[in-house]
Amino acid sequence: MEVKLEKQYPLAVDADRAWALLSDVKATAACMPGAQITEQLTETSYKGAVKVKVGPATAQFGGTVDVTERNEAERRVVMLGKGADKGGSSASMDLTAAIVADPANAQACILNGTAVVIVNGKFAQFGGRMMVSVSEMLLGQFVEQFQATAQALAPAGGADVPAGADATAASPAPAPAPVRELDGLSIVWGLIKGWFAQLFGRRS
Repeated sequence: MEVKLEKQYPLAVDADRAWALLSDVKATAACMPGAQITEQLTETSYKGAVKVKVGPATAQFGGTVDVTERNEAERRVVMLGKGADKGGSSASMDLTAAIVADPANAQACILNGTAVVIVNGKFAQFGGRMMVSVSEMLLGQFVEQFQATAQALAPAGGADVPAGADATAASPAPAPAPVRELDGLSIVWGLIKGWFAQLFGRRS
């Protein structure tokens, strides 16, 4: 089953710091709940893992991430991720992400993302609409953490630190955050609440 996503997220951080984070695969992966880069194979290829928790059970997916394009001038990166679990399910994602500066606000930018996700095995039974809903919830969590991490970076060129940023940050990218398991029950419950909200909204 194939799902296509095209999203735009406004970020309360300047484009330079957002790009510094986006171009660092390890630091960017750490912003996604449950995801972690475990090994760097080459300059553009990485091994990674994603932990998913559903109740007391925990599953782990292993795979690779390849950076097929990194364009500094356009602040754009293209990545291809592939993974599988021990049960035979697999997934791949062809992702293009870019940082666009906000001409009206030097301390803001937009994260543009286009992704083609292909899933096989037990996850394909959820259907396209469910996969889109789950993907949007995960991306929302990712963007929230991505913005907070980018804000904590030291500004480029030693410029004044914007309000709310960490003036003590000095490294070009933050240390990877501890791996957080992706709570499947929380995702399902969020989808159920959203479905009921739409249902009663239509009836009213």
